[in-house]
Amino acid sequence: MKTILTNKHISIKTRKRAFQCYIEPDLMYGCEAWTISKQIQDKLETTEIWSLRRMLRIPWTAKKTNERVLNEANKRRSLVRTIRKRQATFLGHVIRRGKLEHLVTTGNLEGKRSRGGQREKITDGLATWLGPGRVTET
Repeated sequence: MKTILTNKHISIKTRKRAFQCYIEPDLMYGCEAWTISKQIQDKLETTEIWSLRRMLRIPWTAKKTNERVLNEANKRRSLVRTIRKRQATFLGHVIRRGKLEHLVTTGNLEGKRSRGGQREKITDGLATWLGPGRVTET
């Protein structure tokens, strides 16, 4: 895809569309089950900006901010937002179904908790993104 995404003879609109159709689905494969930490979110945003820089042929040594690159491409950061929407949709399906998937996804299993810092649940990440009281686990 490098030859298509960096080709000067193809319009930037077409290259962005090719990125959206062929690269983004690979980046988001299985994203409904991810727990997105701040570190993973930063990596996803970095990948999105890096690919835009490649499409616009802006070298990484050029002193252009990420916001300036987004303005040149007439684009907004959308990868993490799309992932969060897909996670919210998936969680809605799981919660409405209310079977084993519900127990596993929400982490409401009986027993003792292990020592140390607890792993973040999918519902925790969505609760911080959607706001308090928007995600119910019952």
